[in-house]
Amino acid sequence: MRSLGWEAAGAGGSAAARAAGGGRTPMARSRRSWAQLLLLLLAGPAACAASPADDGAGPGGRGPRGRARGDSGGDEAVPRHDSSYGTFAGEFYDLRYLSEEGYPFPTAPPVDPFAKIKVDDCGKTKGCFRYGKPGCNAETCDYFLSYRMIGADVEFELSADTDGWVAVGFSSDKKMGGDDVMACVHDDNGRVRIQHFYNVGQWAKEIQRNPARDEEGVFENNRVTCRFKRPVNVPRDETIVDLHLSWYYLFAWGPAIQGSITRHDIDSPPTSERVVSIYKYEDIFMPSAAYQTFSSPFCLLLIVALTFYLLMGTP
Repeated sequence: MRSLGWEAAGAGGSAAARAAGGGRTPMARSRRSWAQLLLLLLAGPAACAASPADDGAGPGGRGPRGRARGDSGGDEAVPRHDSSYGTFAGEFYDLRYLSEEGYPFPTAPPVDPFAKIKVDDCGKTKGCFRYGKPGCNAETCDYFLSYRMIGADVEFELSADTDGWVAVGFSSDKKMGGDDVMACVHDDNGRVRIQHFYNVGQWAKEIQRNPARDEEGVFENNRVTCRFKRPVNVPRDETIVDLHLSWYYLFAWGPAIQGSITRHDIDSPPTSERVVSIYKYEDIFMPSAAYQTFSSPFCLLLIVALTFYLLMGTP
């Protein structure tokens, strides 16, 4: 009974305090305000939009939630928030808690297909080397290379009739050894990777420092084709040459085993006849071995002798 008396006395004192303080304690009013603010955030922009009833502009001077402004026991006016903030809160709530069917995550953009190499620009806006059948292009030559300046970089395009690798080497002579080599390698996963090598004698050693960037490659129609850029000027390095200087270009291609290059297809790969400057664009064709038979001096002399013999007859 004593405890009940204490509780009754406490309840009476609390009621008196609430009557003196406007109907509820500051802590209760604060909690109610926070609860109403949370409801506004979750309700979105609709709850934050103003209406005549909320503004107290209606007849009788009614305040928020329909209470008279002079009511002493009424709730305090709920703070209004800007509609843009309510919109953000509503959208955030929807995106965070609603099902993903209405708000799907954005998908990655499709990968751009490999742009075909244009040979019409050879000798005009880029330099080209073609090795193979006369009149061949980047898709039919045994080997094709192009280069052009783009700002502080040189863009290279390589293509060869192989399922393994295609490469270009920058050499101070026409011999293999001590050369900076860039190779496009077709691996077992179907990707074409650009790798950096350094020729040590007849052996190509892969170098981890790779100056290539903006790399792309494709393996189609039994051909390895790639495109990449590398800086014209590089910090001094034994394995990376400065392309602003002129070098002999070594052309090679061959098979690959598990993404590793092996010996090139032909015993004597073609090379540029003279040093190449990246600032000079030429379109140079080199006939492959199958089309060199009637161009050698000995064969020409033999053809002339046979023609003379047939015309003059036997003695």
